[in-house]
Amino acid sequence: MTTSKIAGIDYGSKLAGTTVIAFYEAEKPVRLYQSEKKKDADKFIREILQVEKPAAVFLDAPLSLPGIYRNLPDCTDYFYRKGDRALRAMSPMFLGALTARAIKLKDELTAAGFAVHEIYPAALARVLELKEADYKGSVKSIPACLALLQKNVAFTPAETVKNWHQFDALLALASGLRYLKNAHEIHGEAEEGAIIF
Repeated sequence: MTTSKIAGIDYGSKLAGTTVIAFYEAEKPVRLYQSEKKKDADKFIREILQVEKPAAVFLDAPLSLPGIYRNLPDCTDYFYRKGDRALRAMSPMFLGALTARAIKLKDELTAAGFAVHEIYPAALARVLELKEADYKGSVKSIPACLALLQKNVAFTPAETVKNWHQFDALLALASGLRYLKNAHEIHGEAEEGAIIF
């Protein structure tokens, strides 16, 4: 799969102002858009994607429920999908409202013609050993974490990365680029909900 533009999204609470979209286009700096506090993050995502029209969207949120709720064969876990267990991710059920919003958003974006993929940036952070560089610690550690990320994925943000939500959008974008280069890992099953990083 080749594309001229993709989006990576760090998905946050609806009104918290913590949702960030990162856009990648070949030969251009990565652009970051962050939602505003007390404004609908899902509407923000839909509006920006309609303007930017990326070929693929890589979203950091559960995009399905455990297969037992859809009577899928070999799915007996009420809390986790197979991919969640493999990656030690949080349960979609524990995330509740965020999961419901993300599934609804995926359905809306898919209906609008976008290819939407579930990613898990925390797994990529583990692979890149970002914890050793104080990932999610002090904001002063963002440049060191960004340097580690850029060793593995070639892109440059158009502006200073100001917070960890923006950094996580870059991790989401990096997962998307790994996917496009067929350098990604995939966990879980497509029917129940595959997770890539």
